[in-house]
Amino acid sequence: MNRAAPMKQRGVPLSIVPREEQADGFIDLDRLFAAIVRRARLVAAFVAVFIVLGVAYLLFATPIYTAMTSILLDDNLSKYAEEEPTPTNSQLLDNQIASAVEILKSGELALRVVDALNLSENETILNPPQSPVAIVKGWLQSVSGLFTSGRAASEEVQRRGRRLKAAALLQQGLYVERVARSSVVALSYRVSDPQLAATVTRAYAEAYLTDQLNANFEATERATVWLQERLDDLRQRSQAAALEVERFRSESGLTAARGELMSEQQLADLNSQLIVAQADTASASARYNQYKSIIDQGPEGAVKNATISPKEGDNSVIRELRTRYIAIGKREREVAQNFGDDHPQAVSLRSEQEDIARQIFQELSQLTASYRNEYEVARSREASLRQSIEGIAGKNSDASSSLVQLRAMEQKAAALKALYESYLGRYEQATQQRSFPIAKARVISEAGVPVGPSSPKKTMTLALSAVLGLIVGGAYAAFLEFRERTFRLEGDVRSALGHRSLGYLPLIGSRPKKTAQLLRARFASDRQPQHRVDDTIPFQRLSRIVLDAPRSAFAETFRNAKLACDHMLPANESRVIAVASALPDEGKSVVAANFAALLAASGKRTLLIDADIRKPGLAQMITPAPRTGLVEILTGVATWPAGIKVDQRSKLAILPASGGTGNDSGHQSNELLASPAMAALVENARNSFDYVVVDLAALAPIVDGKAFAPLADGVLFIVEWGKTPSRLVRDLLNSEPQIDAKVLGVILNKTDMKELEKYSDFDGAEKYRNRYGKYYVEQDISESRYTAA
Repeated sequence: MNRAAPMKQRGVPLSIVPREEQADGFIDLDRLFAAIVRRARLVAAFVAVFIVLGVAYLLFATPIYTAMTSILLDDNLSKYAEEEPTPTNSQLLDNQIASAVEILKSGELALRVVDALNLSENETILNPPQSPVAIVKGWLQSVSGLFTSGRAASEEVQRRGRRLKAAALLQQGLYVERVARSSVVALSYRVSDPQLAATVTRAYAEAYLTDQLNANFEATERATVWLQERLDDLRQRSQAAALEVERFRSESGLTAARGELMSEQQLADLNSQLIVAQADTASASARYNQYKSIIDQGPEGAVKNATISPKEGDNSVIRELRTRYIAIGKREREVAQNFGDDHPQAVSLRSEQEDIARQIFQELSQLTASYRNEYEVARSREASLRQSIEGIAGKNSDASSSLVQLRAMEQKAAALKALYESYLGRYEQATQQRSFPIAKARVISEAGVPVGPSSPKKTMTLALSAVLGLIVGGAYAAFLEFRERTFRLEGDVRSALGHRSLGYLPLIGSRPKKTAQLLRARFASDRQPQHRVDDTIPFQRLSRIVLDAPRSAFAETFRNAKLACDHMLPANESRVIAVASALPDEGKSVVAANFAALLAASGKRTLLIDADIRKPGLAQMITPAPRTGLVEILTGVATWPAGIKVDQRSKLAILPASGGTGNDSGHQSNELLASPAMAALVENARNSFDYVVVDLAALAPIVDGKAFAPLADGVLFIVEWGKTPSRLVRDLLNSEPQIDAKVLGVILNKTDMKELEKYSDFDGAEKYRNRYGKYYVEQDISESRYTAA
């Protein structure tokens, strides 16, 4: 009959886990600061190591000296030699300064400095102090050179190689940069010799200025030679074009005066004369027609209409005759009125008036004939001018094509003449600028001999070493923190497993070093396995700490475990409590022994069974060694309750795993623990004891503990503080729901109480454990004894 009534979940549900432990996706500043404090010593150690390395570097590093000069690029220096200064803008200025920087960095300028200072023979330049990497590289090259054969280079080739090497090393130590947004270029050179640094820097500045002068001179020299060639060619072509124009004009008869052809001038004059002749003809025609119309009216009509304008020539005779004619007519009318028409005087006056009328008509006839002659002459002159114009215009039309060719030839000649004059001006300007001795740059800061090394900088090196140590130490500390996958706090148990944490069991003694562990693992016997918990305290003393130090924090954790068992398991019934762990050597045997001793000391009938058949440990509690145990009872070699030993002090009954013969029955340990005999043994133990504490084997490597799990009422799960992986335990319990449902709580064993506080938040319970000590009395357990009979 299996009296085990497992609860679905005896651990603490996730719903009651503190909110700050469930939060994800946010940075826990408390834990972050706690991690910083916890790893401060490690980071400080890295900082110290890097500072020591920095000091070593300062002691062995070769000091480097830097000399610097400043060069101003100023176009105004040559403004007096230029007729029109070149307009500059910010982009053009940037291009000029960038070009100057590249010129200073160029290999050609480096070669000039090498030649000027004879640096191809300077050992400081050719063989500077080398770094360890360069030394190893040179050694490898020298070794590889032993296996390669080749002819020795000639002296000229060697000299050229040294020259190129010196120039390349000069460029490596040279630094050129623009100073802010100004037109100043800073040039510096770094080398191990301060005097050489200043000399090379000054030589670079001088070489640059000389290069600028030489570049200007060579450019103007080449321009002058080219312009001279072009001038000779243009002069010959211009002269040939002018001669061809004159020759074509002469051959075509295109004589010119005042810039025009003679025929064009004649045509213009004739056109002017024709216009005048046309005007004269029109005027003469008008006068002739006017007088002719008067004459056509007859003598009487002519006398009446003989009103001639004074502008029409000299007609004073006609005016006098007309005046007399009018006066006589007036007298005649007066006489006729007074004496009648037949009066002799009236007849005489009429006769005189008719005579005057004949005279006026004769004068008008003479004037009409005169104007007719003038009209004929003007018309004849106009016709003559027309004939002359038509003749000259015909000649001009014949010379039109020749005139077009002449003008094209004149344009060509004029263009060649203008081009020649332009090149002549440029040639004269280039000739004058060729001898101008000022470059568009000047040195504004002379390079001096440095008084102290520029590198290595002690303060910066030490500061950088400290910063690098801080970075590397912080990175390593962060790596360790991210690798942290173990249980450190009770909150880790609740958040990772969802179970109650029953407390911490302090580390007793000290952790053995890894080397000692390996040696003991190699030479340890099977009968007396080694325990990592303590390297000096025997197992017998470890198993009775709860009795020797009843008011210690160690014993208080077991009291908490007992209280959890009493609350979570059915009352008034015997209880089978299994003590299990995920991995071996987590101290579960020590925990099981102390927990059972606490129960027995409290007056409860308690049986401690060592069910770790493959790796028994509780047999060390019994002196002398037992002869029978659990294996013998399960295999029928012995009967219940044979093999049980009772401690006289605590009245704890102990059933070891096996007797002196060990498990030599041939049965599998898991089969024995899952057999009906084991169930019967547990049932008999329930009838005889109030508590049955069973020390199970590790659950992860073997199945023995899983085989016994159905017989247990509850499980105390043991994890080693800072060692047991949390994921391993979580996956193990998730894969074994029967065991997970029976877990009463988790005990963090082998806790380093001094380090525990470092893993806690500032308001965590672990920060106040030093204040808990007022309730604890730590006792010395080194002289304690534990015997079983």
